[in-house]
Amino acid sequence: MMHYTVLGSGAMGLRFGVLLQETGQQVDFVDDWDPQVEAIKKQGGVYVTRDGQNRHLVNINISYPEDYTGKPDAYIIMCKQMGLQEMLTRCAHFFQEGQYAITLMNGMGHIEKINQYFDPKYVIAGTAMIGTVLTKPGEVDFIGKKHAGSLHLVNQTEKPDDFTHKVIDEWDAAGTNPGLTTNFIGTLLTKVIYNSVVNTLSSMFRLRQGQFISADVAPTLVDKLVKEAYEVFDAAGIKPIQTKEEATELIYHETRDLTPNHYSSMFQDIRKNRPTEVDYINGYLYDLGQKNGYNAVTHDFLRDVVHLAEHANNILNAK
Repeated sequence: MMHYTVLGSGAMGLRFGVLLQETGQQVDFVDDWDPQVEAIKKQGGVYVTRDGQNRHLVNINISYPEDYTGKPDAYIIMCKQMGLQEMLTRCAHFFQEGQYAITLMNGMGHIEKINQYFDPKYVIAGTAMIGTVLTKPGEVDFIGKKHAGSLHLVNQTEKPDDFTHKVIDEWDAAGTNPGLTTNFIGTLLTKVIYNSVVNTLSSMFRLRQGQFISADVAPTLVDKLVKEAYEVFDAAGIKPIQTKEEATELIYHETRDLTPNHYSSMFQDIRKNRPTEVDYINGYLYDLGQKNGYNAVTHDFLRDVVHLAEHANNILNAK
């Protein structure tokens, strides 16, 4: 049995932690958002539904960072990019040599922060094409059937060890449908490409993913943004694990066939007056292009427009 501790017990953190716990793994949860921690403690657990059905209470052990004293084999880090540094700083007192860090965060910029506390040989990262919604503090909705979606894990060293293979086996048993790759940056960019198109465009216009991809103009927007992203990668000498055509097909397959009724996590942030991670997604692509002599103007423009959508939502909610 493995012992995991989830850092950042929002929608995705709860999903992975609960699924692993249900297979018999020991799982603890750590979070720094007061409403979440207090709701779960008061309820004696988290209420879980799947596609809005079968609401039930799952008992979980949750703590604030300052109160946690466990010694897990691995941390599952599921923070928002903007809050990661604070979470790691508050949790540093219980990190120990030899513990692994596993992260499936959106965007880019988190690995450098995690490496301040974890040696690269103990870091496993990846991408999760899995929809989950935190409907309110203490309640989470798993989108899609068990084994729906896809998950790719990759060692920062690009050399899978025995521990990594054990994680793959346990996460497969939990129904997360994991795969293992050996292209670190190329793997992480898979989700960046997807989010730079789907999350940004659907969120600005408050669309479900299926509503976005059904628009007549969607193919033009998808092609333009994916093409520009791959031109950035070419300029930077980076080879993603997918071809441009495969990345485009993934966008259509996920939004049309798997998560048509799902609102993106970025939309959930805008709706709740929280800052989005667009600077770590479209902003990352623009900045990477700039460093390598390429001007990703469309992604830069889209980043600015998402920030305008944040501003507009704040004004509307203030009325």
